[in-house]
Amino acid sequence: MSRALAPPGEPRRVAYLYLLPALVVFALFVLAPLAHSMWLSLFEWDGVTPGTWVGLDNYGQVVSDPELRAAFRHSLVLVGFYAVLPVVIGLVLAAAMSRARVRGLALFRTVLFLPQVIALVVVGVMWRMIYAPDGGLLNEGLGAVGVGGQDWLGSFPLALPSVGLIGAWVMYGLAMVLLLAGVQKIPQSLYDAARVDGAGPVREFFTVTLPGLRNEVAVALTLTTIQALRSFDIVYVTTGGGPGDSTSVPAYEVYDRAFRGGDVGTASAIGVYIVALIFVLVFLINRVAEREAAR
Repeated sequence: MSRALAPPGEPRRVAYLYLLPALVVFALFVLAPLAHSMWLSLFEWDGVTPGTWVGLDNYGQVVSDPELRAAFRHSLVLVGFYAVLPVVIGLVLAAAMSRARVRGLALFRTVLFLPQVIALVVVGVMWRMIYAPDGGLLNEGLGAVGVGGQDWLGSFPLALPSVGLIGAWVMYGLAMVLLLAGVQKIPQSLYDAARVDGAGPVREFFTVTLPGLRNEVAVALTLTTIQALRSFDIVYVTTGGGPGDSTSVPAYEVYDRAFRGGDVGTASAIGVYIVALIFVLVFLINRVAEREAAR
């Protein structure tokens, strides 16, 4: 059928047919498990014996439990390490690249991206060895310059920032690759015009580079924020939520309560809260990006 003779709704129906397989896969592997988790969250269930209907009591328990509230606060702290810090590092490098072209940039980006392709369990084991109080690379380096070492993962005030720095090391490569790719699409004429007007590095960054990377920043913040809120592997391998509960995060609480504590209902409610929190933060990030783009 020619395009001129096609019914008005035909292109839309064809598009739906192309999207249908992806929608089926998404429904089976994302929406269906999410709906099942929401259903389980309405029961008090140990995973073996028949469950007891409790309605929304599990959601109330998540809100009223101080340990679970602390776990969500910890996840918000990790957003600063997993998302904000890598994006800031990426912006600094992107600004530097905009003023001086670097030879071998493809190799540079590949090396920076390597932490992303390493299994997080391996990353956790490696950094646990680096942070080791006796013989760890970090304490050995500090001792070489006359600074006393620390029990980085065993100290209440240091454990969460130490875990966060691991996440920053993993995620900064992704942020930098996105931002470095974005800076290459900014027309060089904009930088030339800014320099003719006498703009220095700082003014050039805020008037040319940052506005030109608005979409890339939003994508980087979205991906890294999701990773921060669902982080589990690194916490499990390095600290196991300790010392005490100082590094406990919601995803670890899901595992701990479902598979160790036999409280599948509360664990499912925590999972639903994680999904809701991710949705809210990602929505806010994209709304701010759209508002800035409309100016």
